[in-house]
Amino acid sequence: MSLKQRPSSFMKLSGRRNMVKIIFEDNHLLVVIKPAGVPTQPDFQKEMQQYLKKKYHKKGNVFLYPIHRLDKPVSGLVLFAKTSKALRRLHEAQRRREIVKIYRAEVEGILQQEEGTLEHYLTHESFYAKVAKEGKLSRLFYRVLQRKKDATLIEIILLTGRYHQIRAQFSAIGHPIVGDTKYGSKRGNSLCLSHVKMECIHPVTKRKLCFENLVFGTVSSSHLDENCI
Repeated sequence: MSLKQRPSSFMKLSGRRNMVKIIFEDNHLLVVIKPAGVPTQPDFQKEMQQYLKKKYHKKGNVFLYPIHRLDKPVSGLVLFAKTSKALRRLHEAQRRREIVKIYRAEVEGILQQEEGTLEHYLTHESFYAKVAKEGKLSRLFYRVLQRKKDATLIEIILLTGRYHQIRAQFSAIGHPIVGDTKYGSKRGNSLCLSHVKMECIHPVTKRKLCFENLVFGTVSSSHLDENCI
């Protein structure tokens, strides 16, 4: 498949109104847009296994595992491995930080700097991330896309992958994500955070892959790769 081809197949999550968009699929990978409100595991994983089972008329179990997970209220790109070889190689690539994950969020208040790096130490509490000296180093880079009256639309590149990292770090600097009541937001009913772009090397063909879903937010990025799927 050419990287400039854009698959537009959709499937309906059983028992839900959400339509799920299939961004990319080959023998080794599946890239899908997870809707907000669905846990990556086990719910979304099982739904996608059923999709593959039905599509290919498989009688036994379907091998399909997410390379990364999105929080239940977060929407966006999820990369699945369809083979053990792809799973192993992508996990290795992730440990080497060779998979680039870019998010968009709307945070409360006005961020004054055009871009910056946040660095905190986070501990994983019960369904919560807490800033603490004994925690693990957590880093991210952000840049401002648009300033509104009382909020800021930003793009975020994760430099580490900690539990609730984006949510906890912006809350820690007094700018919680809009709708994130768990981390101090006073506005909105839904979390304004989405995984919108991902870059990686195909674990088998070794081609550079770039996937994007820029539905979230109203401002287009100026540096997106034209070969994104």
